[in-house]
Amino acid sequence: MHVKPALPNEFNVIQSIAARTWPETYGEILSEDQLGYMLDMMYSVEALNRNYDDGVLFVLAGEDGDYLGFAGFEHDYRTKGRTHIHKIYVLPEAQGKKVGRMLMNHIENSAVGNGSESITLNVNRSNSARFFYEKSGFSIVESVDIGIGNGYLMEDYVMRKPLR
Repeated sequence: MHVKPALPNEFNVIQSIAARTWPETYGEILSEDQLGYMLDMMYSVEALNRNYDDGVLFVLAGEDGDYLGFAGFEHDYRTKGRTHIHKIYVLPEAQGKKVGRMLMNHIENSAVGNGSESITLNVNRSNSARFFYEKSGFSIVESVDIGIGNGYLMEDYVMRKPLR
């Protein structure tokens, strides 16, 4: 298994993984309308290109030519010394195969190499992935509600992992 940088010509792979992962992850948390709205807002090729142009680094995790997960993260997010994970998803059939751990290790190594003092991420308050993040050394630092348009809210925990 390996992790490699994802280039804009591979954003369709990220889009496909998100489309396959989100219904499983959020199907009981979000309405079908909100799920579709958010997938389009965050995972259209245009949205991914805007993220990339704004400094988000994308990586793909794969094995034997198949991509099993991806992550998008940004160094010096809102302040120097902070790496923020914007997106990290693993296909449902690949969960439990340590793909998420590989992606997290890659991000952490990149953050340390960039001189970051911490890594942060947002996770939906009802998403069980929160427990994976806690096992990875993250703790909840605040609870936020973020309006994303169409009357929808992201109801998240902000989690932080110190690196020093």
